[in-house]
Order: sequence, then structure tokens, then C-alpha cells
Amino acid sequence: MSILIAPSVLASDFANIQREIEMLNASESDYIHVDIMDGVFVPNISFGVPVTEAINKHAKKPLDVHLMIVNPDQYLEIFRKAGAEIITVHYEACTHLHRTLQAIKQIGAQAGVALNPHTSVDLLEDVIQQIDLVCIMSVNPGFGGQKFIDNTYDKVRKLKALIERKGASTKIEIDGGVNKENAPLLKEAGADILVAGSFVFSAEDPISTIKNLKTI
Repeated sequence: MSILIAPSVLASDFANIQREIEMLNASESDYIHVDIMDGVFVPNISFGVPVTEAINKHAKKPLDVHLMIVNPDQYLEIFRKAGAEIITVHYEACTHLHRTLQAIKQIGAQAGVALNPHTSVDLLEDVIQQIDLVCIMSVNPGFGGQKFIDNTYDKVRKLKALIERKGASTKIEIDGGVNKENAPLLKEAGADILVAGSFVFSAEDPISTIKNLKTI
């Protein structure tokens, strides 16, 4: 099965967001990755509900919304209404993760859990069967264009083994520093979805870049 690609609009041209979304619609991308940052959980502020709604208005691909925020439970329904088909919360931001996962599913979205680079995949053992997607952060969250953390490969393999051992159908997503060099290695380790921001939007031909990533 070919790898799934979720370009991150955090790296797009915000002044021409409609044009950027239409480019993604015309590409072979599978999802549109939307990073929500609050300046508290991560040291940066991106965009919120109104921009997510604007993206959704033009998007023909499912929105993969990544909440890098404190108290995500307060915002699940509002982001679902804004168009999120996948809602990913951070393990580190959820005191009652199982309850949060149930809440995401109750509003009809797929439930994702993101792990910061220092967070062990072992912590998901008791809830892995309730998770549709685990987003492994391969950079420290908050800013685009960072260098890929090499320990990610081992983390993916470990998570893949946990998923198989528990008989779960969870997909593994990688977010941060993805490029043509590490993409084949990530796929080999067990990744299902690659989030690509700067690598796609800084390319001379983003549509070809996405297509090339799909064929690794």
C-alpha cells in the first residue's frame, strides 16, 4: 500500500490560502493537515477556528486537524463543526485521554493522539485500540522547518509492534522534517501517513513533490 500524504498548511502562503488549498485538491495528497497552536502548549500561535472553516470551504480532501493546545476537550466540537474529520490531541495535554478519545468519536470524527519526542509509545498501550491515528512528532512541536529527530525510526517500529500485538487498526503518522531522504525509511519502519510542510510548499513544483512522496 502506498504511503498517505498530509501536506501541512502551516507552511503554505497564508495570503493565498484558497489558491494553496486548490493546489492540494489537484494533487495526490490524501489529507490536509491543519496545525492549531495556542502559544501556551507550544511556543507559537498559528490559526484557529475561522481559518479552519475557510480552509474547509475550499478543501476537497479530509481535514486532519492537529490540536497543539491546552484543554483540547473544550474545542473538540467546535473544530468538528469547522470541518475536522480527524481530530488529534496531544497525550501531554490530556489528563483523561480515554474520555477525550470517546468524546472525539461521539461527535463523528476519527480520534488521533500526538506524542512529543520525549513521550514513550508505551504510554498508549491501554488505549491503542481506541485510537485511529498516532501522530509521532519527529521535531519538537511549535515551528515548521525543523531538523528531523533520528530516534523517530525506533519509535515507529516500537509503535508498530504495539499496534500489531494489540490487534489494533491504528495508523502511524509522522509530523516534522519529512523529506525525500527520510520518507522511504519511515515507510519501511511502519509509517502510514507523512505530514510534509516546508518540503512540499517550498518546492518548485509542489504537486510533483507530493506525487513523488506517494511513490516511495
